[in-house]
Amino acid sequence: MTSPAEVVMYSRRRCGLCDEARAVVLALAGRVLFTFEEVFIDGDDRLERDYGLRVPVITVDGEEAFEISVHSARLREVVLAARS
Repeated sequence: MTSPAEVVMYSRRRCGLCDEARAVVLALAGRVLFTFEEVFIDGDDRLERDYGLRVPVITVDGEEAFEISVHSARLREVVLAARS
């Protein structure tokens, strides 16, 4: 059996775009199997340098898939492709 894809969202607290992206990811979680972790970059110098102006950034199995906005249909495609 294929293991679920790993979806990680790098975000900031009090970030409207991050709230929207999280809602898209969580809505998809009810239909497609994957793990989800949200990492807040606030206060982490390395993460702020890497992702600061681009949040939310979503990775699937370690590969950047989205930044700033996420589209449900495309996220579904990326997650399913990662599982195959």
